Amino acid sequence: MPVKRKPPTTDKPPRAPAADNFIPFEQVQALIDLLEERGLEEFELEREGLRIRVKRRGAAAPAPVFENYLAPSAEPARVEPAPPAAAVAEGELRSEDLHIIKSPIVGTFYAAPRPDAPSFVQPGDEVAVGQVLCIIEAMKLMNEIEADAAGEIVRVYVENAQPVEYGESLFAIRPSKKK
Repeated sequence: MPVKRKPPTTDKPPRAPAADNFIPFEQVQALIDLLEERGLEEFELEREGLRIRVKRRGAAAPAPVFENYLAPSAEPARVEPAPPAAAVAEGELRSEDLHIIKSPIVGTFYAAPRPDAPSFVQPGDEVAVGQVLCIIEAMKLMNEIEADAAGEIVRVYVENAQPVEYGESLFAIRPSKKK
């Protein structure tokens, strides 16, 4: 009498790849060396049921390319970091004299409209109410963050292409003196 077999179910764990699909340790080490040599943070390869992912730890993540704006070969825009507080003359940056622009959403901070474009603003620039200061990408939507006070940009708290949290400080503005 023939034995009836049950059809396979999806509750079972996936099969391990065949032995001939494994990558020798020497090749994995070569991939790791390539990551180091090229300054890459992460590499992933999937072939014939075998998936390998190599990711470096402890290194700062590279700035992503603005995929929504340009081809992947473009270099991301650069933002000059604000000078450390000690480098600024004493009393020049008193917090009660500054207006802080904070992130209204969680996302990724972009200082320029495109990777090859200059930053919207830099320390020392004068801004007007409603002027675009940066873009925060959230869920593939580009949200322009505008100044809600006129004055001089004194400090940019976030580096280009870095994640920001809701309520995180983005810019310090010294308000214009009213006459």
